[in-house]
Amino acid sequence: MKKVFLAALLGFLFTGLIFSQDKEDALLLYKNKQYDKAAEVCLKELESYPEDAVSRRMDSYSVLCWSLLQQKKYNEVIQYGEEALKLSYYDYRIIEVLGEAYFMTGKTLKALDFFQRYTVLNPTGDKVSIAYYFMGEIFIQLGEYNHADIALTTALYHKGDISKWWSRLGYAREMAEEYESALVAYEKALALQPGLEDAEKGLERVKARL
Repeated sequence: MKKVFLAALLGFLFTGLIFSQDKEDALLLYKNKQYDKAAEVCLKELESYPEDAVSRRMDSYSVLCWSLLQQKKYNEVIQYGEEALKLSYYDYRIIEVLGEAYFMTGKTLKALDFFQRYTVLNPTGDKVSIAYYFMGEIFIQLGEYNHADIALTTALYHKGDISKWWSRLGYAREMAEEYESALVAYEKALALQPGLEDAEKGLERVKARL
C-alpha cells in the first residue's frame, strides 16, 4: 500500500515539475526584453485564472502593462490598467504604469494624479524617482516652476546620476529666475554628460543673466 502511495506521489510531483518547466514565466520574459511574448503569456494567464484569484491576476496585469508600455502601446496600457484597478484599486504597480501611459498620451493632469497617488502608496518604491521626474515635467508644462523644482529635486535625491533630470531641474530653476541654483544644476548635468546640448544652452543663458 505504501509503495502504491509513494509511486502516486512521485508521479504527481513529476507531473507538476514538468508543468512548471513548460509554463513560461512572463516576468522573466519581460526582464529579458521579450515584451511581445511576455504580454502574450500574461493574456493567457488572465484567461485561465478564476475571477477570485485577485493576487495572481494583478501580477499578470502588472507585467502585461509593463510589457505594453515598453512597446509604446499606451492606449492598451490604459485599457488593461483601468481594468485591473477595478479588481484592486490601490495596486501601486498599476497606478504608476497608468501615470506613464496617460503622460505619454498627453493627459498630463490625469497622469499627475496617478503619480501623486503612487508616491503616497509606495514612497520608497522602485519607480518613485521616475514618478517624481514625470511630476516635475508636468509642473514645467503647467508653468508651476517651484513645484517642478521640488519634484525634480526629489527625483534626483532618489536617483542622482541622470544628466537629463539635472538639466530639467536647471530649466525649472531658470524659469523661476533662480539663476544661481539653475547654474549649479546645469553644471551637474554637464559633469555627468559633457556636451549635453540642453544643459549647455541653459548654462549660457544663465551666465548671461548673472
